Amino acid sequence: MAQNATIHKVELSVSDMDRHYYETHKLTVAKHPSETDARLMLRIVAFALNAHAQLEMTKGLSSDDEPDIWQKSLSGEIDVWVSLGLPSEKVLRQSCSKAGQVIVYPYGGRTADMWWDKVKGGTTRFDNLHVVNFSEADTQALAGLASRAMKMQVSIQDGEVMVSVDDAIVYVTPVHWLAQSA
Repeated sequence: MAQNATIHKVELSVSDMDRHYYETHKLTVAKHPSETDARLMLRIVAFALNAHAQLEMTKGLSSDDEPDIWQKSLSGEIDVWVSLGLPSEKVLRQSCSKAGQVIVYPYGGRTADMWWDKVKGGTTRFDNLHVVNFSEADTQALAGLASRAMKMQVSIQDGEVMVSVDDAIVYVTPVHWLAQSA
């Protein structure tokens, strides 16, 4: 954890009807001093979208050689590498060589669009890469839900995501820019 990180305690209940995954995770999430509430909430939503018993948050922004979230096999290989933001083509290549599955969640509206236009041509060779965008409006709506202690419910059905914290509900629509090869 970063020295001045803000700690968020999250009780995350995931109901993923698309994957038939129903579980509650108790997370301690360190918010890096340079991290926005939108990025923090997107990180938690990304966790929910990929929820698994072995999925865990990493040092994220505090480490250059780790993703934001990963899932390792029992023998230590990285099965799933989840990153947020706008990684370079070099970082995408390195990530795809380290993990069985790489999922990138860009965000930031027009900035994310420009990033995708720049790197998408070089991503076609990666069979294990998946790129899922969230709109600026969706990430800002998620940011409005952030607090230091959250009981969060995430319901996923037919690719649509409903996020609720207390009495507030936000619907977000992930846009799949690059789907993994079968």
